[in-house]
Amino acid sequence: MKKLVFSVILAALLWAVMFSPLTAPHVNFWWMMTFSALTLSVLSFRFDAGWRCDVRFGWSEVLAGVGIAVALWGIFWMGDKVSSWLFNFARPQVDLIYGMKEGESPWLLSFLMLVLIGPAEEIFWRGYVQRSLARRWTPDAGFVVTTLIYALVHAPSCNFMLVMAALVAGVVWGGLYRLFPGRLGAIIVSHALWDVAVFIWFPI
Repeated sequence: MKKLVFSVILAALLWAVMFSPLTAPHVNFWWMMTFSALTLSVLSFRFDAGWRCDVRFGWSEVLAGVGIAVALWGIFWMGDKVSSWLFNFARPQVDLIYGMKEGESPWLLSFLMLVLIGPAEEIFWRGYVQRSLARRWTPDAGFVVTTLIYALVHAPSCNFMLVMAALVAGVVWGGLYRLFPGRLGAIIVSHALWDVAVFIWFPI
């Protein structure tokens, strides 16, 4: 449990450096995210690599991952319309999120999200954290606690829409892993595809 707590605290610190208005201007977000994701995925391998048994990449996993990514993109598209109608601050906060890609190569960002960032995040948050908590407590408790932590580590951004986005995405990916723990491969594919779709290919 000590290793898991250490990993989660480290993740919170790394996310704070990336997103906090106090530190974010002094780091390159994308390289920091890549470093953070790789660091946490290495810890996932080092501390408890049992999640690898849940990872397969057959055609069914890829197709399921594509379907999940498309459905999640649709949820966010609808959420953007509703939140913009309800809250005056919603769209400006979303635009701040998109501003993080300004000046960066879309090809490089696509590669990082598809190959490194998206897969590494799922390996850590679902494969390591949620799986470990589910084994220590119950699958439902592991899902709920991991989802809340995943949302809260984005709180240093002081961006309500980003925190809500993390919460919604965490509910979807965490809920799927709770229901289908042997389909982590599909969830990894969905996270990687959704990342690059919502940021680069089909921004909302």
